[in-house]
Amino acid sequence: MTGTDLAGVLDGCRIMPVLTVPDPGTAAPLADALAAGGARCAEVTFRTPDAAQVLKTMAAHRGLVVGAGTVLTAEQAERGVAAGARFVVSPGYDEDVVARCRELGVPVVPGIATATELMRALAAGLDTVKLFPAEPLGGVALLRALAAPFPGVRFVPTGGIGLDRMSDYLAHPAVLAVGGSWMATPGHLERGDFAGIRRLTAEAVERSAR
Repeated sequence: MTGTDLAGVLDGCRIMPVLTVPDPGTAAPLADALAAGGARCAEVTFRTPDAAQVLKTMAAHRGLVVGAGTVLTAEQAERGVAAGARFVVSPGYDEDVVARCRELGVPVVPGIATATELMRALAAGLDTVKLFPAEPLGGVALLRALAAPFPGVRFVPTGGIGLDRMSDYLAHPAVLAVGGSWMATPGHLERGDFAGIRRLTAEAVERSAR
């Protein structure tokens, strides 16, 4: 299990909408809006009771590669993969989650906030990590500081990142993709503002290609 596996799954996708979806009924139009905006991957967080159903619906969309996010336990990893997750993202490093994802044959991206946590991930054979929460921890300055002594590591920064900061992260060669929730917030979903989701996604995708 290496970061190369995740890169292959993402297939060049550099913008990852991070989604918290309370109502499974919005999953299909949400997937349509993201794909229409040019998104090719997404992370469905396990922060709601029906996250597995949302993931299953979105994973059925031919235009999206969907992963399970905010995975805290091996059992959640199992449910996410059973629902169609192609990768698993955790806010921190948990040995049981990493081991179960290995058994399931899916890339796992544990969250790290320090060099010590990053070294634990490397010792487990991983070379791609989630820098979380990126902005509160120090943003691009922290990314640069961690990337320097660990040149083989790829990062997926997430947490507090918006459109205004996205490009700064993507400009760093160690960044595989940037995750963010601004493209599809709970407010967008509550209002049924799928046109807004499509517009914000398209803007992010367009900027990422510059």
